[in-house]
Amino acid sequence: MFVALGITLFYIIFVWFIFFKAKWLKFNITWGIVSFWVGAHLLLIFLVALRFFQPFSIDSHVVRSTIQIVPRLTEPTILTEVLVEPNTEVKKGDPLYRFDDTVFALEVEEATAQLVAAEQNAKILEQDVIAASEAIERANAQLAYARTQQARYENLVPAGGARQDELDRWDEQVTEDQALVKEAEANLEKAQLALNSQIDGVNTGILQAQAQLEKAEYFLENTTIYAPEDGMIVSQQARPGLVVGDIRLGAIASFVTKDNPYILATYRQQNLKFVEPGQEVEVALDLYPGEILTGKVEAIWWATRQGQYLPSGRLPGFELPKLPGRIAVQISVDIPDKHTFPAGGHAAVAIYTGQGKSFEFLRRINIRLYSFANFIRPLDI
Repeated sequence: MFVALGITLFYIIFVWFIFFKAKWLKFNITWGIVSFWVGAHLLLIFLVALRFFQPFSIDSHVVRSTIQIVPRLTEPTILTEVLVEPNTEVKKGDPLYRFDDTVFALEVEEATAQLVAAEQNAKILEQDVIAASEAIERANAQLAYARTQQARYENLVPAGGARQDELDRWDEQVTEDQALVKEAEANLEKAQLALNSQIDGVNTGILQAQAQLEKAEYFLENTTIYAPEDGMIVSQQARPGLVVGDIRLGAIASFVTKDNPYILATYRQQNLKFVEPGQEVEVALDLYPGEILTGKVEAIWWATRQGQYLPSGRLPGFELPKLPGRIAVQISVDIPDKHTFPAGGHAAVAIYTGQGKSFEFLRRINIRLYSFANFIRPLDI
């Protein structure tokens, strides 16, 4: 805008000097039409060149990543301490919030006891195998004795040395002892299966108890929330007494990170014809009137909301938009020491594509005029 006004003013002065001051030519309707036609096209040449070779945007804002602070607790839990001051930078790992840990500490103790019981049960399983093996030996011994007696009475009964009922009793005893042997063998197999229930040589009961303990310890640790990165809590709304847990769906705070801020500038689509990553950029941040920061094009976001359709049963409808979709360009900025780079900070951004260098100085003047104008704009005291 400033460049356009400057070129217009210069041309008006030029026409005024030729026709009215020096009076080298006599002004008439014909010269008036020619002067207007030349002036308009001269202005368009500059505007088109600046628009494509050095695109300019005042719809630009500082972007910082934010992390939603969401407590991960299985029980409704009371917030007991707020350990961070708003708008104060903290380091990664600094505690931010602490919740009541009574229930979770008890769950850790319970899981610890279950782990000890599982370890003891694994030892009992080893003894069960030994006891089952011994039971088989006893059952086999009883079966061998019963068979010996059975054979003895089978010889005595025909010779009249013993009654038939004695032989029948030992026949029944052999059958009973055979069943006992099979039962003992089944108990041994059952004990061995229980003992061999392992993963990588560790009993599954122990692994299950260990998993329960680790889960309980995890939630106990989550009763204190730590800073995920260097940054700050800007709007501190959480207060002691706040209840969070499985009934809460949203975050209790937004953590603004310190690292890797960037500027997101939007441009009309036709202005990005020659823009590519790596090109030089100048930034006039409203926070620092009169200063120009340098940077480069990091990426072009080739997508807008107008190009997105969500899955639904409705057929697409087409309407002429009020404004064509603008394309965002991600700008990385060289931030001087002791300069603040606030999230949401407004800026003007000029991109220098390397083409049309004869017009480049006009854009550099343009963005500097914008920066110095921030000393008095807006005109509200």
